[in-house]
Amino acid sequence: MTDVTNGVLHTLFHSEQGGHEQVVLCQDHASGLKAVIAIHSTALGPALGGTRFYPYATEEEAVADALNLARGMSYKNAMAGLDHGGGKAVIIGNPERDKTDELLLAYGRFVASLGGRYVTACDVGTYVADMDVVARECRWTTGRSPENGGAGDSSVLTAFGVFQGMRASAQHLWGDPSLRGRRVGVAGVGKVGRHLVEHLLKDGAEVVITDVRTESVQAMLDKHPAGVTAVADTGALIRVEGLDIYAPCALGGALNDDTVPVLTAKVVCGAANNQLAHPGVEKDLADRGILYAPDYVVNAGGVIQVADELHGFDFDRCKAKAAKIFDTTLAIFARAKEDGIPPAAAADRIAEQRMAEARAARGR
Repeated sequence: MTDVTNGVLHTLFHSEQGGHEQVVLCQDHASGLKAVIAIHSTALGPALGGTRFYPYATEEEAVADALNLARGMSYKNAMAGLDHGGGKAVIIGNPERDKTDELLLAYGRFVASLGGRYVTACDVGTYVADMDVVARECRWTTGRSPENGGAGDSSVLTAFGVFQGMRASAQHLWGDPSLRGRRVGVAGVGKVGRHLVEHLLKDGAEVVITDVRTESVQAMLDKHPAGVTAVADTGALIRVEGLDIYAPCALGGALNDDTVPVLTAKVVCGAANNQLAHPGVEKDLADRGILYAPDYVVNAGGVIQVADELHGFDFDRCKAKAAKIFDTTLAIFARAKEDGIPPAAAADRIAEQRMAEARAARGR
């Protein structure tokens, strides 16, 4: 355990991945809860980010994921124009085996103990029904069901935002935001990916899909036999001839030293978080002439929705905000060209500037 603690402290206080304001380790023996809540920044307001329930191999891996995800939320919320900082929580365990109401209630008490510094929502392994349970112990819970005063599933607006990012990418690269006739590869057709496919088909795109869950693939093929085809896995998808856009919509790390060199697409724009496996991948993409739409910019539709829930949810208002992802993405491409840097670096600069201005205004 000493090695794990030293690793965590080094990451927090001495590495580029650190700089977090607060990290809370949560444990409840009665329910079996083991969780990490990471608050990266409250410069723009209370930290907002989802709760991931995942069977991490080690506690250190769980802490590292919480730190990375929380940092990403600071940038996402800043670029989405929200008055929220970034935070994230992870619960260690197999959600299908370990998730109970008692565990979620215990988790809710830990979130509540932070007094509103962190607002939670859904993420991988947690759902609307889970947030309803958490909310029984914690008022700072979003992503709840409409029956319990919430906005429900946020994947609809997440997909809509990614679609806007794709349209902006097409406008920047080809001079036309329409995706008609474009071949788009979607890796992951679950919560978000299946909605994204619907947008693409409606706009006239040709869609190629893959997913580790064969039932998810088959459901899309059955629903859209004329517009959708499938390949065996992501390795095959990224090599599809004539692919215009690649949309990673599953877990992170999709863009790495193995995938970037063989990617046939001219654009990468997807819903997955943390798509760049390590620093430098954004330059590898740029060197290959591949336009990368930063993930935390284009997938912000969901967080726009859950943030709105705090003020009384209005779907039309949220959709109008998510539609602005088109303009934000174009602005990032313009900044990247102006500064001679990859779009990911340009997005970081814009987000960091907004956070720095907020800290200065508050004398922090």
